[in-house]
Amino acid sequence: MNHQETRESTAARHGRRTRDGAAAGHDRAARDGTAARPDPDTRRLAAVMHTAFFLLLGASLARYLIRHPGDPATTWVIGLSAGLAFLYVLGGPVAGDRPTPRRLLWLGAVVGTWMVLVILAPSFAWCAVPLFYTGLRTLPPRPALALVVALTAFVVGAQLRLANGFDPNLVLAPPAVAAIAVAVFVHMQRQSERLAATERSEGTLAERQRLAMEIHDTLAQGLSSQQMLLQAADRVWDSDPATARAHVRTAESFADRNLAEARRFVHDLAPADLAGGTGLAPALRTLAERESREGLAVRCRVEGTELPLPDRVQSALLRIAQGALANVREHSGASTAVLTLVHFDDQVVLDVADDGRGFDQRAVAAAPRAGVRGHGLPAIRARVAQLGGTLTVESAPGEGTVLSAAIPLETRS
Repeated sequence: MNHQETRESTAARHGRRTRDGAAAGHDRAARDGTAARPDPDTRRLAAVMHTAFFLLLGASLARYLIRHPGDPATTWVIGLSAGLAFLYVLGGPVAGDRPTPRRLLWLGAVVGTWMVLVILAPSFAWCAVPLFYTGLRTLPPRPALALVVALTAFVVGAQLRLANGFDPNLVLAPPAVAAIAVAVFVHMQRQSERLAATERSEGTLAERQRLAMEIHDTLAQGLSSQQMLLQAADRVWDSDPATARAHVRTAESFADRNLAEARRFVHDLAPADLAGGTGLAPALRTLAERESREGLAVRCRVEGTELPLPDRVQSALLRIAQGALANVREHSGASTAVLTLVHFDDQVVLDVADDGRGFDQRAVAAAPRAGVRGHGLPAIRARVAQLGGTLTVESAPGEGTVLSAAIPLETRS
């Protein structure tokens, strides 16, 4: 079997394993209930909404029992109230933010139970307010707004059923409350994003200042000393050769130290997962484990004979994997992904496959500014191009996406 056939066979086997691994990862995620860990401010707001939901649920049940003693639907109302409370605790507003299949199923069960409860007892309508927050936090923007509109219309209908006649306040108040809830949520989300961007910017500036000071105190000072020593050696080259050679030897020692400092800077600037010098494969496994803890089930495979890779290739492939998984999290709606690193004699190939919604590649090619796969893809293309490699993306609606980065290696004699 020639090299090309070996590659095609490996790719075919990988395609099958990707689908099987995605299914297995999905099952594991469902068993483990893994979810993203929200920041402290989000957890506090979620706790407030969690508490508000149960207060509104309890108050609505109490109002119903007081206003409708002995009503034939009482047993159903109590049972549905208990079921809704159980569902809310089961999923919980702090369980995660990504629209995973499990979380969407939970949200649908909560909303459906609440709607049935409102049909039986319209006084439960105001439990929708915490559900606004849950929907906005769980779903992408457009589906979330559609859910808010639907819940608001349901609340208006419930309130009109309770009223003796038409009341404009009952028609206008629920949309106003919904608008305020959406505005507050969007404002807090944007504030959080701006704060995160500010912190990243401040961190970048601080790191630049640190590097500038270190370069000044080490490399710059060393180069200045070398220049002075070489100038001194040049002045006495003919009159005092021994002193000139001593100056050159001292300048050489400064050059050795500067070279060691430069290598240390390169090591410090490498991705943190590569800082220990353990290699690319362990760094990819660490990345997969970290992503799995945060809610996206990721598996890592390494095929072929592992050979030492240049530092710049390792750094680039790790950054590509990080960027690709960020795209999967943000845009694909996937629950699982598979990282596969394949070593060949003349190149190394990194595949990132997901079981997300996929996309129409022809539509993306026709409208590249649509950004279907996010802003990370141009950066990935740039990294691959810098190393003389090739990047391919295979996707179709409903069939997930496979991103493959092939980096050529120097031919060994």
